[in-house]
Amino acid sequence: MRATRKKRSAKKKDGRTSKAEKERLQKEEEERRRKEEEEALLIAEQEEQERLEREQREEEERQRLELKDRDRREEELNELRFKLEENQSAVNTWEAASREQAEWDQYMLCDGNPNPAVQPEINTFISLWQDDPELQIQPIMQQCALALRLTDELGLLLNPELESAVDQVYYSTLLSLQNLIHNKYLLATEEILNRAKACVDNETGNMQTVVQDDNITLCLWANLNKKPRFKGYHFKDVGLGFELPRQLAMSDIAVRFLHTNYDHLSHLSHRAQEEKRKLEKEEEENTETTLTLPETPRALEDGEMKGEENGRTSAEQADEEIQSLKSERKKSAASVHSAKKERKSSSRRQKEEGEGQIEIETIVEGVSTSAGETDEADSAPAVAVPVTDSREEHVVDLQKYTPLGGVFYFEVFHLPPQSYTARGWEIRQLLDTGLQVFPYQSEPSLVQIAVSGKQDDNSTQSGAVGVTVILPDSVIFLKEPQVARWDATGQHWRTDCIMDTSYSAETRSVSFRMESFSSFTLLQEIYANMPFQSWELRPLGQDSVLFTLNTALSELSITVKGNQCMLQMKDALELAHILGKWMSLSSLQTAMRRAGVNIFVNEYSDKYVTVNKKDPLIEHAVYEQMALVSSSYAFSWSQWNTQCGQEHLVLQVCEQLSASPVPEEAWSLYLLGAQRSQRLNISERSEAFSLDLAEGTEFHSTLLHMLRDSMSPEGRARIDHSHFLYTNTVQKLLSATRVLTFTRRDVYTADN
Repeated sequence: MRATRKKRSAKKKDGRTSKAEKERLQKEEEERRRKEEEEALLIAEQEEQERLEREQREEEERQRLELKDRDRREEELNELRFKLEENQSAVNTWEAASREQAEWDQYMLCDGNPNPAVQPEINTFISLWQDDPELQIQPIMQQCALALRLTDELGLLLNPELESAVDQVYYSTLLSLQNLIHNKYLLATEEILNRAKACVDNETGNMQTVVQDDNITLCLWANLNKKPRFKGYHFKDVGLGFELPRQLAMSDIAVRFLHTNYDHLSHLSHRAQEEKRKLEKEEEENTETTLTLPETPRALEDGEMKGEENGRTSAEQADEEIQSLKSERKKSAASVHSAKKERKSSSRRQKEEGEGQIEIETIVEGVSTSAGETDEADSAPAVAVPVTDSREEHVVDLQKYTPLGGVFYFEVFHLPPQSYTARGWEIRQLLDTGLQVFPYQSEPSLVQIAVSGKQDDNSTQSGAVGVTVILPDSVIFLKEPQVARWDATGQHWRTDCIMDTSYSAETRSVSFRMESFSSFTLLQEIYANMPFQSWELRPLGQDSVLFTLNTALSELSITVKGNQCMLQMKDALELAHILGKWMSLSSLQTAMRRAGVNIFVNEYSDKYVTVNKKDPLIEHAVYEQMALVSSSYAFSWSQWNTQCGQEHLVLQVCEQLSASPVPEEAWSLYLLGAQRSQRLNISERSEAFSLDLAEGTEFHSTLLHMLRDSMSPEGRARIDHSHFLYTNTVQKLLSATRVLTFTRRDVYTADN
């Protein structure tokens, strides 16, 4: 019993001791925690103080650098301006001397060819050639080749805007030459068909022939056999074929393919569309002027409207003005509606009388607002609804699409009377009418359109004309080509009345059917290569640079040496005629556009391409300075260019005196603006964009002076000795591609 009591007493004593120990430990823990909090607070206060002091020092340093930059800004800008003006003056002098030398060389050539810039000479040439009785195809092709060279020279002299009387004369001469070339080929075609019977193919019983040179391919087929089961013919050597409906297989007809490597039609559509835009713009301006209400003076005093001296309030005057304007708008709308309706009726009469062919038009005319409308509707703002043609949606927008591979004139003619032999004499009937077009239109399609106003592809199968074309070898299609036919009445390309289009990438051929015989072309999007994915401008030596451009569909490079350029592109056999050949930048641009590789922007590009909008003046100034230092410095795209706003540009820069690729770690980021340039304290793979100034660098007003701070003597020597023609060529190349605006790529992520 005693032992048990002792044990219980000991346990109670241990419990009291354990409780006291816990309280002591708890107090010590609280004390330790309090001290840690105090120490953390002191550290935080100290760090905050250090941060504030650091920011203050940085702000003071920044203000010092900004003040230093402002003090030398005028000097730097003047130095840059003088350098650019000096180069431009040298370029202008060189170009003027080149033009004079070219004129002198043309004068001294004495080859009998006219100078297209001298109107009497070119007029005499046109008049004499028009009266030339030559009908054989080979001499005519030689004459047309000369005429094409003259049209190219006229194109260089011509201002696209036709602003002066001289430009109007040049354009009129250009049209005369182009029409005469086409007429000469028509005469040669007639001469060949007049003797079709003498060239009959024993196997088919018909006549088929192919004549070609560097500019055209002429394919002729004459239906001499008239087999009802005849389906079509394929000119295998030139990759052209056709299929005829049954009703034509028994007719005296001849089919012609005239494939021209040049395009004498699209400029007519360009001009027609441009005139239409100008008219629409003028109408919009006139409408805005008409609908602009005069400002009603507001003179508020003590919350009441003044101006009751004439017995009428300002509100009543405004109501009368609004009613007057409404009446004028209704009269104007009715007048415009009547004028457009009259023009459309006149146009239909001209088509029916001139062509003699059946054409069915669907015209959507606006309906005038009746006088019985509600007051609420009458009080709403008047909106001008233009009278539109339902067929306008099929007109090809040549700001978005471009014809490639030339024009295919696909026509059917009445076969001229063939000669026959009687008693040793060859007898031939001569016609004064010349070669006559055989009128043909797929009848089911006309009925379908007349009844429903819509085109049913299935209804035109039996009467449609089939065409197969192998893509020309001199152009590259980055996407599946589209087919468009020429509308001679409207002077534009159209995509309607073409059906069953199919493309074979393996054979590079396009097959389709048309309701009638029409000239056609193959289309590609102008901006298929845009926006760009990345770019780089890397020096190869003195006055030499390599410009590399990556797009979603292709990768190419342009080498600039002096004022000459050379294109390089992998897996592009179609471009063998321009790859690896030195030419001027303007010639290279023309050749690349014609070949289907367009990387050059125009005034409409930003309407069809998603871009990084930048201030164009800042962008142009950067291109000028990049060209000045391009013999020593490499430049490349930056993902941060999309993060810095419209008023700034970001790009990677590195001094590169060797022709080898630039190591990734050697690049530095530069922020460029209208007032200041600076080197950034981030890299291309930083987690976020920052405007912090790189350590040990300063602000400058220009990129040129910014780079001079770290420029090596050898690099400066290269820049000082850069030729003005090289600098001008690089600057034009950058301005033509506008890579700082038309390059878009996603920002790096952790997965990259």
